[in-house]
Amino acid sequence: MDVRTLMRRSVETWGAHEAIVAGSTRLTFEEAWDRGLRLANVLLERGLVAGDRVAVIEDNSLEASDFFLATTAANLVRVPLYPRNSREAHHHMISHTGCRAVVAAEQHHHEVVGLDDEIPAVETILVRDGSYEALLAGASAVDPNPTIGPDDTYIIRHTGGTTGLSKGVPYTHRQWLAAGRDWFYPFPPVEIGDACLHVGPISHGSGYLFMPVWISGGKNVLLEKFEPEQTLDLMEAEKIAYMFNVPTILSHLVRHPSAAGRDYSRLKTINVGGSPITETTARLAREVFGDVLWQAYGQTEALPLTMVGPHEWFADTEGSQPLRSAGRALPFAELRILDVETLEPLPVGAEGVIAACCDGQMSAFWDDPEASAERIVDGFVITGDVGRLDANGYLYVLDRAGDMIISGGYNIYPAELENAISEHPAVIEAAVFAIPHERWGETPAAVCVVADISAVDEAAIIELVRERLGSYKKPSKVVITTDPLPKSPVGKVLRKKLREPFWEGQERRVAGS
Repeated sequence: MDVRTLMRRSVETWGAHEAIVAGSTRLTFEEAWDRGLRLANVLLERGLVAGDRVAVIEDNSLEASDFFLATTAANLVRVPLYPRNSREAHHHMISHTGCRAVVAAEQHHHEVVGLDDEIPAVETILVRDGSYEALLAGASAVDPNPTIGPDDTYIIRHTGGTTGLSKGVPYTHRQWLAAGRDWFYPFPPVEIGDACLHVGPISHGSGYLFMPVWISGGKNVLLEKFEPEQTLDLMEAEKIAYMFNVPTILSHLVRHPSAAGRDYSRLKTINVGGSPITETTARLAREVFGDVLWQAYGQTEALPLTMVGPHEWFADTEGSQPLRSAGRALPFAELRILDVETLEPLPVGAEGVIAACCDGQMSAFWDDPEASAERIVDGFVITGDVGRLDANGYLYVLDRAGDMIISGGYNIYPAELENAISEHPAVIEAAVFAIPHERWGETPAAVCVVADISAVDEAAIIELVRERLGSYKKPSKVVITTDPLPKSPVGKVLRKKLREPFWEGQERRVAGS
């Protein structure tokens, strides 16, 4: 089975039903697929053939839907770029995947202009400017109907790249379908006409929901730019049933003054993922939206791995703390906790590196056998995240292995402190990282983002952590600010950027006691 076959089946089955909403434009399955076929033929007429890689830099838009459908129809391999990345990062992602073409939204053209002169493989850059609609209108709408195998590459996504160069993570058609199946496996079923709101770009995390909704007869609603009140208005107007949110976006939504009391009667699922969510935000979201929250855990290399739904997540479960967990392994996934050094399996309750196996995982990094051998061991992807499993199967993600703080011989995981700090009502978000300490080697420091600088002080945050987690875990320094935390293009907090000033003048970025 391949993605194209199933997506085309929806056109044949539900052709006159609405499939795409982007701004004021509303398209049926037939109309959306027609635009996709025309763009597919534009790309093929420029010399591309099935299996070629095509990079794209875009936000959510009607044209983003065109590209998703066009590459699927022509069996071209999507390589999404991150608009907030540097030109050097774009260069790397395009060149190491051997892209022959780049498609750019007009507002992002400046970020890739000239790369066709710098990268030998790139033969064309297609800019979706004012001439784009005429280009589509003049193109053929004949289906290219390529031969597709289930193990053909469908898309190459990239790791977040918070350190070093991002690695390409290819999905085959088989793996992409498996990821979509597993993602929606525990959700209430998609019914014909159900609307899925894409707050984040479909070229990235929210894009995992696009195909499952399409092949089930649902409607994909594309929001170009996030603004809390506009998003809440759209949720009501379009009777949204599904959406994917990173915790930061969800936090802004539930804290907006107009969030409560709206009509969310068609809402079935708000899928939360991408980074840890605080208990405060989760509880607020439940108060505002009802029992529709599902938390997922996974990473680009393997997903989804765990899920926890609205009733289980907020339940009192003997021997477990579901609200502080990432859920339990999905039916088609397997988890292990391994010793960080030896990669030997550890018993229930022990802390170690999380290893995972699922049908939606990568087979290898793109053109990087050495990194692949390090990350895939005995068929399991070594996630790099530190966690533990309890007796009921709940997974607790403690932190990235590289972010661990060793203070006076004790291991301290920043995420645990961040969760505690975020319980303070004045704190919008927090980041914890290691700074040097004369006595303990390293000690935690925290940056807390607030709306009112006078609402909390350093002493209150330190005391909060001491009470919740114990004296040895309390931060030695707290910075209160109204500035947002620095984040990567995929929404990961850049702890390295926050900690770097504290390590200036030191040869190493770790310290011992």
